[in-house]
Amino acid sequence: MTTENEKNTTAENEQRPNVIWDGSQMKTTYVNATNVVAGKEEVMMLLGINKNWHAEQSKVTVELQQRVVMNPYTAKRLAAMLYATVQAYENKYGKIEIEEKN
Repeated sequence: MTTENEKNTTAENEQRPNVIWDGSQMKTTYVNATNVVAGKEEVMMLLGINKNWHAEQSKVTVELQQRVVMNPYTAKRLAAMLYATVQAYENKYGKIEIEEKN
């Protein structure tokens, strides 16, 4: 005899497509500088490289490598996945300290 939870889980699994991640066209880019810009219908992540090694410099140039544009729903899902990933990392390796932006 199946329980109500088992029926719900089975129904959810039947409705979800099986996603296949095709990495054949994937490019890997390392970034150490990011910025995010948002409008009503899209969120844009700017990803780049900061090659300036001296913190006391008054002017820093970031070489932009990628611009990733997505809708707000995808951005929210990405934010949730990044949050969970960082939480798991900190639980395993310790807290990550970052400078607060003003």
